[in-house]
Amino acid sequence: MDLAHEKRLTEVEERSKSNSHRLDDVEKRQNDLDKIVNTVARLDEREKTVEADVKEIKTDVKNIKNIPAKRWEQIITLIIAAVVGYLLSELGL
Repeated sequence: MDLAHEKRLTEVEERSKSNSHRLDDVEKRQNDLDKIVNTVARLDEREKTVEADVKEIKTDVKNIKNIPAKRWEQIITLIIAAVVGYLLSELGL
């Protein structure tokens, strides 16, 4: 083997080592990206659960908020019915 071939072979071997290191780095980055993707998927599932819980809580709060209003409506209806009943009894009906 002459000197030119030996030099060329050495350059190719060095480039091969460099490429191997670069590929190792790319594989590590890809593994890190895969972990991130899995984490984001889990966060998405949790977000859906939280969203469903928030909707349920909002419905419960609206129902609780409407309870006093319903009670007041019943009291007002009872008072109006009593007044109307009293007036009708005074009129003799």
